[in-house]
Amino acid sequence: MFDLNLIPHPLAGTPFGDALDLAIVIGALALGLSLLTREYGWVDRFWALAPPIFCLIVAADAEFESARLNLMTVLITLWSARLTHNFWRKGGFKLGGEDYRWTYMRARVGELRFQLMNCTFISFGQMLIVWLFTAPVHHAWLNRDAPLNWVDALATALFLLFWVGEAAADQQQWNFHQEKKRKIEGGEEVAEPFLATGLFSWCRHPNFFCEISMWWVVYLFAVAAAGSLLQWSIAGAIVLHLQFLGSTRLTETITLEKYPSYREYQQRVPALIPIKFKSPD
Repeated sequence: MFDLNLIPHPLAGTPFGDALDLAIVIGALALGLSLLTREYGWVDRFWALAPPIFCLIVAADAEFESARLNLMTVLITLWSARLTHNFWRKGGFKLGGEDYRWTYMRARVGELRFQLMNCTFISFGQMLIVWLFTAPVHHAWLNRDAPLNWVDALATALFLLFWVGEAAADQQQWNFHQEKKRKIEGGEEVAEPFLATGLFSWCRHPNFFCEISMWWVVYLFAVAAAGSLLQWSIAGAIVLHLQFLGSTRLTETITLEKYPSYREYQQRVPALIPIKFKSPD
């Protein structure tokens, strides 16, 4: 255990309490690096890496003898690998590779308000959200002697299904933007400025849908471990879901400003729930 005891909290002395202390340290590091480099994407780089580390802290405390904790750690590491790879190939780990939405927000709210956001929501707030949606691992630790059951099997199958769905959506988006970049550099006409085919014909953000769904599924492991539907760690999935709703609105606001034709796509295809509408005659 880390035993940093940075702040008093009810989970002090537990491995997931140590993970909270580590989340605070990472938030402080993200804040410091953002102020030093004047770049605000540091927390996004830590976002993909922190959850499997939190899980490893908890699983190691159980000496890797809990099948459920080990399974959760493997699945969340798989989640991290996909997200890290996709973020890396888009240049997210390079200096200057911060998410365009931070740049947009900075221009929109002004420097002072943005720096206040950076000191609260962007750095510490984001890492606390990451810690919170990983919280089902704590309930698996509390009930680490409980054997695996059918809920674990269902959760594993659903997690892998959504993982494949998100990987497919990311790849379709990557292929589209690479082809779009090739056409622009070659002086060719770009007929479709945004992706509206494949999984993106079912909903406008299939990757967001799969991401939200995966963390609701992770909560099922807490249900399986504790044997009851309601645990406090459900707050993680709820907060993440709400954050993605806000992120979806911001992303679409920016896209609509760039491409007015996006409005027709909004009217034709749902945002997150993948229900393919019948094409108009």
